Amino acid sequence: MSEVTRRKLLRAGAAGAGAALLPAGWTAVARAGSVAPPQVLAANDLALWYDEAAGTDWLRALPIGNGRLGAMVFGNVDTERLQLNEDTIWAGGPYDSANTRGAANLAEIRRRVFADQWSQAQDLINQTMMGSPGGQLAYQPVGNLRLAFGSASGSSQYNRTLDLTTATVTTTYVLNGVRHQREVFASAPDQVIVIRLTADRANSITFSATFDSPQRTTASSPDATTIAIDGISGNMEGINGSVRFLALANATATGGTVSSSGGTLRVSGATSVTLLVSIGSSYVNYRTVNGDYQGIARTRLNAARNVNHDQLRSRHLADYQALFNRVTISLGRTSAADQPTDVRIAQHASANDPQFSALLFQFGRYLLISSSRPGTQPANLQGIWNDQMAPSWDSKYTINANLPMNYWPADTTNLPECFLPVFEMIKELAVSGARTAQVQYGAGGWVTHHNTDGWRGSSVVDGAFWGMWQTGGAWLSTLIWEHYLFTGDVGFLRSNYPAMKGAAQFFLDTLVTHPTLGYLVTNPSNSPELAHHTDASVCAGPTMDNQILRDLFEGCARASEVLGVDATFRTQVRTARDRLPPTRVGSRGNIQEWLADWVETERYHRHVSHLYGLHPSNQITRRGTPQLYEAARRTLELRGDDGTGWSLAWKINYWARLEDNARAHKLLRDLVRTDRLAPNMFDLHPPFQIDGNFGATSGIAEMLLQSHNGELHLLPALPTAWPTGQVAGLRGRGGYTVGMAWTSGQADEFLLRADRDGTVRLRARLFTGSYTLVDVTDGATPSATRPESDVVQFNVQAGHSYRAVRPGATPSPTLGPTASVSPTAPVSPTSSPTSPPAPSGARASYAVTGSWAGGFQGAVTVTAGSSPIQGWTVSWTFPSGQVINQMWSGSYTQSGANVTVTNATYNGALPAGGSTTFGFIATANSVNNSPTDITCTTT
Repeated sequence: MSEVTRRKLLRAGAAGAGAALLPAGWTAVARAGSVAPPQVLAANDLALWYDEAAGTDWLRALPIGNGRLGAMVFGNVDTERLQLNEDTIWAGGPYDSANTRGAANLAEIRRRVFADQWSQAQDLINQTMMGSPGGQLAYQPVGNLRLAFGSASGSSQYNRTLDLTTATVTTTYVLNGVRHQREVFASAPDQVIVIRLTADRANSITFSATFDSPQRTTASSPDATTIAIDGISGNMEGINGSVRFLALANATATGGTVSSSGGTLRVSGATSVTLLVSIGSSYVNYRTVNGDYQGIARTRLNAARNVNHDQLRSRHLADYQALFNRVTISLGRTSAADQPTDVRIAQHASANDPQFSALLFQFGRYLLISSSRPGTQPANLQGIWNDQMAPSWDSKYTINANLPMNYWPADTTNLPECFLPVFEMIKELAVSGARTAQVQYGAGGWVTHHNTDGWRGSSVVDGAFWGMWQTGGAWLSTLIWEHYLFTGDVGFLRSNYPAMKGAAQFFLDTLVTHPTLGYLVTNPSNSPELAHHTDASVCAGPTMDNQILRDLFEGCARASEVLGVDATFRTQVRTARDRLPPTRVGSRGNIQEWLADWVETERYHRHVSHLYGLHPSNQITRRGTPQLYEAARRTLELRGDDGTGWSLAWKINYWARLEDNARAHKLLRDLVRTDRLAPNMFDLHPPFQIDGNFGATSGIAEMLLQSHNGELHLLPALPTAWPTGQVAGLRGRGGYTVGMAWTSGQADEFLLRADRDGTVRLRARLFTGSYTLVDVTDGATPSATRPESDVVQFNVQAGHSYRAVRPGATPSPTLGPTASVSPTAPVSPTSSPTSPPAPSGARASYAVTGSWAGGFQGAVTVTAGSSPIQGWTVSWTFPSGQVINQMWSGSYTQSGANVTVTNATYNGALPAGGSTTFGFIATANSVNNSPTDITCTTT
């Protein structure tokens, strides 16, 4: 299955490969008396855990990544396997996909489409419009690092976890009376994968390490403690592989010996070992592959070797948690969470396990942080995790669903930095797509179709039936305006506006007038991957195209207003927008998928593209377009609930936008089954496609907060299965950060922070009754109006937080500083720098009394002086025996040598009742010069 390429799958027919590949599903049996391990409880159950190793099953291995480097960790006792990826290892090399025959045949293709000669039009497209090559190129693996420990006979007390709060895979077991532990994480600050091996008996760690790869590679031992594999990516579609890569693995041991020869690394009799993996690639960008891949790999390894493991881990945690900790979610816990993760998936249909939804939500955020960072490639069809040379659908970027879906949760779940690689890709596609526009359409601007790859292919691929879809670049360009709505970043908008404008210009040049209806339409195009008549998908003006172009044109017009440019162009796109076909209701009461009221050839087809206007767009809303809203509901009922993994995930978002809490939750439960989620929680098309994970995270966010209709709709589709819970850190358009708490299905309080001055509209059932509203920042009571029975409206100030609480509700401690905090005197730093400098820190203790369901946020200021600082790690300490999660969120500012850290947030659960004393520790990640004096005070 994993060796099947997309085009081989597509040859099976328009029904789609998903049905043919549907597995029977895997099984897992509940463990009697199972209890979640302490480290899982310490992570507030935000961890995947297993009591068995992955064996040879890739879908049981656990993913780590730093955006660029990825690994699947198998956790076997006898031979650990790390399957390695680097995000620029693509088959082939730079190529020009444009077909110079296209423009000359476009008029005839359009004539045939308008004459309802769809098959003949498809034939001519296949003859004259297909890209060169006719398929795109695959994302490929680096290889494997294998650690051979010997026999696992007699091992016991096995446990394997992926802690989402620390982005660390940990494997523990007892063998011959010795407890062994392996920790693996991928560091973004240090750009290495770190493997830490420890044992509770001295001199008990012995293993050998080797690389292997399906690529063309050479293994070697460049020095006495390092092994290497030097390779080149594979050939594909007649294009020679051209991406060179070097992977290095270095071992440092306490006790015992380390040696390396002939490509084998040997560690004998060690007490602890740190292995560092560094990978360099020659890929510079989609046109250039002459990078110093060896220098990159060696420089990063050498730099990391000069940092001790504790500092590597500290820097990793500070970097990762600054992103992950922005959003917290609790939906309640039952005993179902005491089962291993694969068991929870297998029994989910018959279990009450609300915490699994919180885990699935945060797993999607974890995957996005791990596969998409500033400066990396965007997350592809499998994120960055792929072990096949010819993966299904080439593990590239499917623009008609996968790539936009991957980034639906980026803004809503407070990860805007992770979105940035997409906008860099759009700028590159604007270059390659400009040539395709000119050569194949005789048009200005730029175009890309339903797929792209690491080389930014932009032409028609895989055959006209699937590939003749013009609006891939248009959909991507709408993301620019959407991102601006969340951030308000005018500099970002100015930088990316030219790509938006170029995408719109292409359609100003290529839209044609429908001969009978008079609308401006795309021709040729399709409604993604679905036949409207037997073996015919090509058509003019499908509904999805019209909806996407409506968003693109209006986004360009509004962006030009913000930037104060292009008044004439603004008029042109708005004029074109107004001539697009409207979204129509068909004879079945459904949204028409095409201009004609055709009945789809596959009633339960996985794509429901004509509801783009419902989600991710806002063209179909309950209150703004009630007729279309009901037609969207009818469309989903006709199409059915089942589908591929990613299709189910999109439907969760659809039903959430319809404000149908029961149906949205049903679709979420439908996704959590063994033919749609792998044991490691990867979403299955099948096979693995990561857009289902990201779509699920987005769908859960949409159930809790919506902001697409000029207002913040709070708890719009809260399932009855989550009667009590809280969430904090979600983001809404207009620049709002939102927290909410509810009990017995009833909202207790809402908290929002505004990024900018303005007027906010809040919609929620809470506002139909009594409530109090306060500006938390200054204690004032905002003057609010009630334009509708469940809507309040008031002015907000940038940087201010506002809380609405129903009478009798206890404010949730995670949503604001409600605890009484009294500091003791600061104490001296706990460690002194060495060379390289070790962290220095200071402590302050705080006494808190009360009963807490969650945690609390303390506003703590840490001031450091005498040396410049590069970032901070902040944590909490508690009395011995209390297993409590420790996380940090906040910010720091620097003026000269002084750093102030604010809003250190403890998000764990305190013991109920009584009192407890706990401490706050601030640690400088990097001290450039002499020891740094640190003091902690409260504000």
